[in-house]
Amino acid sequence: MSRRLMAGTGWKMNHDRTATRAYAKKLLAKLRGTDSRAIDLFVLPPFTSLAAAEAGFARSAVSIGGQNMHWAEAGAWTGEISAAMLAESGCRYVELAHSERLQCCGETYEQVRLKVNAALAGGLMPILCLGETAGEKRTGKSDQVLTHQIETALGDLSAAALPRVVLAYEPRWAIGAKSAAPVDYVEARHRQLRAVLAQRWGRRAANATRIIYGGSVSAENGPELIRQPNVDGLFVGRSAWTPEGFAQIVQIVAAAAATKEKLP
Repeated sequence: MSRRLMAGTGWKMNHDRTATRAYAKKLLAKLRGTDSRAIDLFVLPPFTSLAAAEAGFARSAVSIGGQNMHWAEAGAWTGEISAAMLAESGCRYVELAHSERLQCCGETYEQVRLKVNAALAGGLMPILCLGETAGEKRTGKSDQVLTHQIETALGDLSAAALPRVVLAYEPRWAIGAKSAAPVDYVEARHRQLRAVLAQRWGRRAANATRIIYGGSVSAENGPELIRQPNVDGLFVGRSAWTPEGFAQIVQIVAAAAATKEKLP
């Protein structure tokens, strides 16, 4: 058994509809010579650009997703959006618990747990962000923090449902930094995350669950990161805000898919 690798980008509050259409057209042209059939590709545009992204990436290998959602199906939640609304907009994925949502919007992993459940019920694949702060890293609490985040956000899931969630390890101190976290540190955290999954849900479910890395990923550090045994994909921010940049990341991950060792 092997895990299917992933390459994705979250655009944050960038790219209006016109820019999204241009991005999609140029990215697909850039990828014409790249065999990406062995990997999953995704783009997470702003809500207002989802329709343009759905049209721009139609009949291509690139899936789209939302950057957040509410846990309720409908109701008096001004400014929010539901899983059903994202699915209707053509989304396959939804990003949850990004550090900016936690730090700036006061979200908690208890709330994220409700969102994970709602996303799965609505037919979406959650991309669950996990990560420790610089202070937690400095005091040696990284693994403790990550374990708490997993157990809180995924506590309602069965072993069968676990692989329907993508874990995105994004150390908060590496987001927007000059460089990504050290490769050996990333692999150690991913290995520990998988051990937590195995202890809670069993080895089979743990081995089937993808753990991708995000946090100052670039074309320069991407090849070494994706070579790590427990890194199943690259989740890119600013380095992929241009189609040329994301095309480079896709090419890196596609090349790695042919060489990654099979799981026992």
